[in-house]
Amino acid sequence: MDKGVTLFPGVIVTPLNKVHHSKGDIFHVLKRSESSYSDFGEAYFTSVYAGVTKGWKKHTRMRMNLVVPVGDVTFFIHCEKEGKTESITLGGKHYARLTIEPGYWVAFRGEEQAINLVLNIASLPHDPLEAESFELNRFPLS
Repeated sequence: MDKGVTLFPGVIVTPLNKVHHSKGDIFHVLKRSESSYSDFGEAYFTSVYAGVTKGWKKHTRMRMNLVVPVGDVTFFIHCEKEGKTESITLGGKHYARLTIEPGYWVAFRGEEQAINLVLNIASLPHDPLEAESFELNRFPLS
């Protein structure tokens, strides 16, 4: 069941369950029955070092479902229509999924000194012609 918070139309933060187990925890991510799921194109991990920011990137067709299973990562989402940037930190203390529809600019920064790992369950396979990129100074990081 989706019970998320909307940052912008089409940008939703959905709390996820972490099941603690004495032999190792279980981290829920995404079910086909949830509204955040569309098609499956690919799933991949990317890491980001502490204090380093990757971005800005805007997908024109891909829906992203982003989860931080290890570390803490702050995501910056810029909406050109509203001329506004929102941010949210996901990871250890705030385990959630960030769903971003196409058309939003996204950047993200590693917060922990150890590894900061992001999982993207993308609706499309990687296509370099499907996304646009800008330098970090293009929009404010708030």
